[in-house]
Amino acid sequence: MKIAVSSYSFSQAMGDGRMVMTDVIPKAKQMGFEGVEIVRGGQSDAEMRALAKELKAQSEGEGLPIIAYMTGADFIKCGLDAEVERLKRESEIAALMGAPRMRHDSTSGADAEGRVYTVDEALKTVTEGYRRVTEFAAGLGVHTMIENHGRFFQASARVKRLIDSVAHPNFGWLVDMGNFLCVDEQPVDALKTAAGYAVHAHAKDFHFKRKGEYVPPQGWFETAGGNYLRGAIIGHGIVNVPECLRMLREAGYDSWLSVEFEGMEDCIKALDCDLANLREMLAK
Repeated sequence: MKIAVSSYSFSQAMGDGRMVMTDVIPKAKQMGFEGVEIVRGGQSDAEMRALAKELKAQSEGEGLPIIAYMTGADFIKCGLDAEVERLKRESEIAALMGAPRMRHDSTSGADAEGRVYTVDEALKTVTEGYRRVTEFAAGLGVHTMIENHGRFFQASARVKRLIDSVAHPNFGWLVDMGNFLCVDEQPVDALKTAAGYAVHAHAKDFHFKRKGEYVPPQGWFETAGGNYLRGAIIGHGIVNVPECLRMLREAGYDSWLSVEFEGMEDCIKALDCDLANLREMLAK
């Protein structure tokens, strides 16, 4: 597997003014990463299209591929037809930057009026949305995917059900080994379901506290089941990353492994550690 880094991993440095998005590719190259994925911020459509062209030129100049483009979506809250059309434009942005894959979200599970849907109620709409977007994106050479995050379609059984429902060769799973913990599912257990569907993968780790333990106010967030997580340097947390890597390999996955760091440590120092630790894990 080749190791890439998500632009999201530099959020801390971009937030404090040390970096901007156009610093990500040269910085990733300097650090030794082999590719980057770009996560959309708050840019307008026109701004993002211009940035996509700039990032593609940077990528070609540095010899560092843009491996994926990440954007949000909500087919239930935003309306099916409107969201499909917006995501078609997003897939054009992915193509403009030379990204062969695009991840977009599904739904938070509630409509614009706040009505909460069951998975059964949401599945038909979300399936149609993903299928229409991925059919359009296929014509641009962009493979679409869902990531296990966002709570509603996050547990492995739910994501599998959605992918099986879409049933399109241009649609697959961005397997984030850490995110299963957000819905209190053990990553190694979830990989038994997820590994065979992987078209892209995130390497991520978390610190963990059980429900009822003291939780400091700095950096922790609550899981669906009332436990708590805090982003960790890979290898420092509770995710059995080596076993997740082994399971991906055994399922036939041998593509990109993208680091997504969201911890409290300085992101540059943490990413140096992430890269070193992942290299050691992969070598073993």
